[in-house]
Amino acid sequence: MLGGAQVRHIIELKAAGQSISGIAKTLDISRNTVKKYLREPGLPQPRPRKPRGSKLAPFTGFLTTRIEAGVLNAVVLFRELQELGYDGQYTVVKDFVRPFRRTRVSAQRITTRFETAPGEQAQVDFGRYTYRNLEGQTRSIWAFVMVLGWSRTLYVEFIRKADTASFIRCHLNAFAYFGGITQTILYDNTKQVVLERDQTGAPVWNPQFLDFSLRLGFALRLCRPYRPRTKGKVESGVGYVEKNFWLGAQFVDDADLNRQARSWLDHIANQRVHGTTRERPMDRLHQEQASLAPIPPIESISVFLRESRKASWDSFVSYAGNFYGIPWTYAGQTVEVQADSVTVQIFSGGVQIATHPRSAQRGARFVTDQQYDGMPAGGAATRRTTHLAFQTEALPEVQVEQRSLAEYAALVAVPDAVSLDEVLADVFRGESA
Repeated sequence: MLGGAQVRHIIELKAAGQSISGIAKTLDISRNTVKKYLREPGLPQPRPRKPRGSKLAPFTGFLTTRIEAGVLNAVVLFRELQELGYDGQYTVVKDFVRPFRRTRVSAQRITTRFETAPGEQAQVDFGRYTYRNLEGQTRSIWAFVMVLGWSRTLYVEFIRKADTASFIRCHLNAFAYFGGITQTILYDNTKQVVLERDQTGAPVWNPQFLDFSLRLGFALRLCRPYRPRTKGKVESGVGYVEKNFWLGAQFVDDADLNRQARSWLDHIANQRVHGTTRERPMDRLHQEQASLAPIPPIESISVFLRESRKASWDSFVSYAGNFYGIPWTYAGQTVEVQADSVTVQIFSGGVQIATHPRSAQRGARFVTDQQYDGMPAGGAATRRTTHLAFQTEALPEVQVEQRSLAEYAALVAVPDAVSLDEVLADVFRGESA
């Protein structure tokens, strides 16, 4: 009589398509034996085993209570069970906890899609992408992404510095692209918006950005910490920018990259049929614009378009790879730069002190007509002090005695009859004396 494993093997080989002769040859049994078990395939029943008691059984009530309290770490539970006298294996505890962990994780990943009315909300996030420049060096650049919640219209702008000034400027450019401002904007806990949270969990707002939001009239909203899926619309937008635009981008400079990004927005991203709304974002934007708040006049928000720079001691301000001259009296001071695609304006204390045409090249140097007017004599060497209206007095002349070279030669000459050894001996005798 064949054992259960052999009978099972016969059935498996037959199911795999082998002939009776092939099965007999493979298992080294007769063809009649193969036929017998194929006609009546029955496996020998194993002897029943006496069930063993589990060492974990006395502690399942304790485990259930701890799991309901939110403790799902098997290592922690195993340690607590050992303190109660459990001497079983860790793997048994881990297997007991696993189904509860799956249920909890699945519940946490479920996110209800939150739809908003036209003009109600926008969402903002950053993406960061790397590339190799022409010299083969690895560089990175930030992508500012804003998405309108109702129409799903997308805006993207690439920037080098993710500071508050650049963050604000990107908002203004996005509002101009959309044609208005939403009631609220949703962010994660980025430092450009919230500096930290206090002991109660309340946000400590970035004062500069809070002032900006109040002046423009939109409310700040934050995601729950560690729950980025609550701004899933812009999360999807960042991923879409990376996969649909960035991976195929080739550019010569930042301006070229942003020109390509704008063309991509106008002709691809906002013209496609969106997977959720089943409509083109640009078509929905035309409807949503009636619900957007107007953008304030540029005069009232121009202060937010300025970036702080420290002027050099030779009276130039560095901006976007170029150098723009200012009056020498502001050398070494902190000034503000406001630039657009045409001009670069420089301010100090709210007063405009210089205006230059903006250069598309790098390394250009622009001098103002009155850059050095009224500067005390001394030129570049005294600019560091003259901007404080300080000028050093001329030092008195010092008279230096003039001697001929023959006199110096006579002092060091050595007579021909005197040997070098004698000279050295005299020197050492003089030192010892």
